[in-house]
Amino acid sequence: MQRIERHPILEIEERASFPILVDGVELMAREGETIAATLLAYGVRAFRKTEKFREPRGIFCGIGQCTDCIMTVDGKANVRTCVTRVKPGMVVETQVGHGGGRP
Repeated sequence: MQRIERHPILEIEERASFPILVDGVELMAREGETIAATLLAYGVRAFRKTEKFREPRGIFCGIGQCTDCIMTVDGKANVRTCVTRVKPGMVVETQVGHGGGRP
């Protein structure tokens, strides 16, 4: 796992951790971070696959304007993970295209 734990200028405050389920694997998320931040901390770079060629997509804009980071979250497709904060017990699934299909 790779999270920023120390910074030479900024103070990194301690936050509560809790599990979320990502494609059937339990990951520890931190209160206040986005789904994308949790995934990136665990080295996950592909969040969805394109409809036609099943090509991987991940973070592109990081501000919720594109759809490269969309995933199915708690049964709802097309959730922009770069701007959606984690919640305890959240279930996140890789999405194919824009419809929430399984990989």
